Amino acid sequence: VVIGYRDGGNSNAGTSIVGTVSGTSISFGSAAVFDTADSIRIAVSYDSNAQKIVIAYRDGGSNDEGMAVVGTVSGTSISFGTPVEFDAQSDHISAVYDATAQKVVIAYQDRADNYGKVVAGTVSGTSISFTSPSTFESANTEYVATAYDSSAGKVAIGYRDLGNSNY
Repeated sequence: VVIGYRDGGNSNAGTSIVGTVSGTSISFGSAAVFDTADSIRIAVSYDSNAQKIVIAYRDGGSNDEGMAVVGTVSGTSISFGTPVEFDAQSDHISAVYDATAQKVVIAYQDRADNYGKVVAGTVSGTSISFTSPSTFESANTEYVATAYDSSAGKVAIGYRDLGNSNY
């Protein structure tokens, strides 16, 4: 398993660690930093086609840009490519792998207009490229969550719609 987190003991750097499950216990390798800046709203997904980890996050150290970075797991360690921006300002980030389309789907709140947006990313080696953002909600959107329905081959996006009585 791969965990992404904000390391409060290291200037809130975006950090990841690989865990190995054995029975009812888990052991961890060494932590690896994927962004030295203040990283928040971290979402981890696994691209089974590329066999890579994709971590999406808000880069609080750089104007709240929505960023994603590709990770390669080897044994109990993980290494990263260069982070790539998917939006100039983002929040409430969620990521999931769409096995049908073979894309990493990142849904989020665009902080420029607070609308719900989504991008699809294609992993190539240790990098990722994105489609242009599409709007899934033209109102203030928070608490975005994504899930992949393997039976339907679709990604579902859940969110709080502040523009409609917080539904």
